[in-house]
Amino acid sequence: MGIGRFEGRVALITGGSSGIGLAAAQAIEREGGRVIINGHDEASVDAGLRQLGPHAVGIAGRVERMADLDNIISVARERFGSLDVLVLSAGVMRVTPLDGITEKEFDETFGVNVKGVVFAVQKAAPLMKDGGSIVLIASGTTGMGRVGRTLYAASKAAVRSLARSLAAELVHRNIRVNAVSPGPVFTPLNMAPDRSEEEQRAVLGSMVPIGRVGEPDDIADAILFLASDESRFVLGADLAVDGGWAQLHEVPKAPKKPN
Repeated sequence: MGIGRFEGRVALITGGSSGIGLAAAQAIEREGGRVIINGHDEASVDAGLRQLGPHAVGIAGRVERMADLDNIISVARERFGSLDVLVLSAGVMRVTPLDGITEKEFDETFGVNVKGVVFAVQKAAPLMKDGGSIVLIASGTTGMGRVGRTLYAASKAAVRSLARSLAAELVHRNIRVNAVSPGPVFTPLNMAPDRSEEEQRAVLGSMVPIGRVGEPDDIADAILFLASDESRFVLGADLAVDGGWAQLHEVPKAPKKPN
């Protein structure tokens, strides 16, 4: 875990104003990198920038809107000329059973989680340096059937597939594409309106075999691995970072102590 892995490198992080994206931005800064964070509005971007160093750049915009994406890439080009790392952390999740799904919810979920990934990579790829790395955020839900997560899980399954296809598209340019699949992580995306933070932590943590809820830094460490040269022989992969949540399928009970 060498300090300075990102010295002289530039990373663009969509959804970088909070949660996993912000944790990744902070970690890249700590290791010498320059970061550009994106959030869906000016307030979220300003909040994120307050938690980063003075040289961080913030750009408001919705990744599912082509004009906003064009502006994000334009600012990155004007400020830095090129990119070494692209982390696509912008995402939305709604918990809605099948009979409650609306066209608007469908369009928003697939717009942000899938369309925003495809076109962000398309538009950012010309700026990526030889040896660059792109990290997509998928989810452990892609291998599960859970009530209320139909759209979210399907959109993240598409992201997992995109990690393979985009890796094939860009390998000839020596740009690696991989994915991270988080499990239950305590972020604004996973907050429940009817629970306190402490209650939500306990609920999420109870699902995880390792015995606690994930923290944004847990996922950020995995992102940094995939974004760095340490993963130079990793391509089109999906790294599960979930405390065993999607791997063990149940929380094992601790063995009884002998009398």
